[in-house]
Amino acid sequence: MRSARPSRPATAAEAHLLLVEDDEVIRNTVRMLLERYGFTVSTAGDGLTGLEMFRETDPDLLLLDVMLPDLDGIGLCRRVRELSLAPILMMSARGDALDVVSGLEAGADDYVVKPCESAVLVARIRSLLRRVSFSPAGAGAASDARADSAVLAFGDLTVDTRGMEVRRAGQVVALTPTELRMLLEFAGSPGVVLERRTLLSRVWDHAWHGDTRVVDLHVQRLRAKIGADRIETVRGFGYKLRR
Repeated sequence: MRSARPSRPATAAEAHLLLVEDDEVIRNTVRMLLERYGFTVSTAGDGLTGLEMFRETDPDLLLLDVMLPDLDGIGLCRRVRELSLAPILMMSARGDALDVVSGLEAGADDYVVKPCESAVLVARIRSLLRRVSFSPAGAGAASDARADSAVLAFGDLTVDTRGMEVRRAGQVVALTPTELRMLLEFAGSPGVVLERRTLLSRVWDHAWHGDTRVVDLHVQRLRAKIGADRIETVRGFGYKLRR
């Protein structure tokens, strides 16, 4: 698996996006919109072509429709996750709960519902790009803990906040930028309950009242990688990292 590269660009002028959308009108409209904002955009009209282009071009971000011919968006998302930790933004025409959950479980970082306002789409893309190239000091509450130690330990789990490396029982844990940023938030305040809205704001930069299922699904994915009992659910409030 290719790891996410913290040095990847966070600005539109430097970022290369791959848009996979089967509707030609929507595909061209979104491409032109994103190019007006300064992004470089490659496009594909089906899942298999999208997968091949991803392998060839190694884009900074994948913008992916759910309903695709040959290989659907959920399947493509899973295949990409086998290759890379690059951020993935799913697009759903229906906003159906099953689409959202399936996409996030497959490894997507975030989602938007079509039709989507251009400002919202661009904001989500920029947020994901910032997450890939974020400075360790910019990860919310976790920055306070870094002043005392670069390596935080929680049982057999260690978080190197400078090297951006996580190990469990000595083995490196491959985390997406979103998962890493979430873990840093938890690690900066062990034992403290973080509300879903707080995590949505800090990790996803969602100032609006976004869908907290994004948080719940990423907590599930993070638990699967660092240990199911490491992050505790506090019903009615949120989550906390066990000390």
